Amino acid sequence: MDYKKVSRYVVLGILFFLPVTFLLFLYPATHNYTPLDIVNESVQDLDAFTSDSEDAILLADHITVLGFLGNHPLDKATTASNLKELVYDKFKGFKRFQVVIVMPKGTEEAAKQLKTEINSYEDLRFWHFIFGDAHTIKNLFSSLKHDMELSKDLDTDHVFIVDKDLNQRGRLDDRTDHELEKKKPMYGLASYDCIEVAEIKNKMSEDMRILFTEYRQKRKGEFNSETRRASDLKESAIR
Repeated sequence: MDYKKVSRYVVLGILFFLPVTFLLFLYPATHNYTPLDIVNESVQDLDAFTSDSEDAILLADHITVLGFLGNHPLDKATTASNLKELVYDKFKGFKRFQVVIVMPKGTEEAAKQLKTEINSYEDLRFWHFIFGDAHTIKNLFSSLKHDMELSKDLDTDHVFIVDKDLNQRGRLDDRTDHELEKKKPMYGLASYDCIEVAEIKNKMSEDMRILFTEYRQKRKGEFNSETRRASDLKESAIR
């Protein structure tokens, strides 16, 4: 028996069937995943803001990562760079995706400088700066669910995910498996800290992927799972 030939066929067989087996494991997960929770509804749209684009920049009908970089955006270059490299560059090819950065009026020139700083010859067509007065910015921020305040310069390192229907997405229960086993009190995740690279790379990237999967399945008519909402948990608690 030619053992070398047999070994070669065995190796080829493994190389062929291993990816197929992996895809078979992935297939049911694709159709039975848990949709990304709706943590807040009726986020305010952006009609009251001006932008750096010729087109109107709105949240409706888009999947948006929304951030606030305030009066001194160049001081938030690390926040912007992490957002661009770990989120924007990864998802910019998806339909109706955009990053929208909110800034006060009068910072238009600083916005251009920041865009130049984070632009590493990448396509930034889906990255927008919008501008409003302090009152308008605070109203928009107040329409989001969060456990923080904007700084006096109207900035934060946290960003938010808003879906096409003006719902804020995130996690109603962000406990780890260990915390669940220990029956720790439930806590959620409504925003993502761009300074915490692990949070953006792991949690936010995964949540964005899940949201795009939901919309892709809806387009194909395959989506048949109810998205969990914050109100659902409240009703369950009352019962």
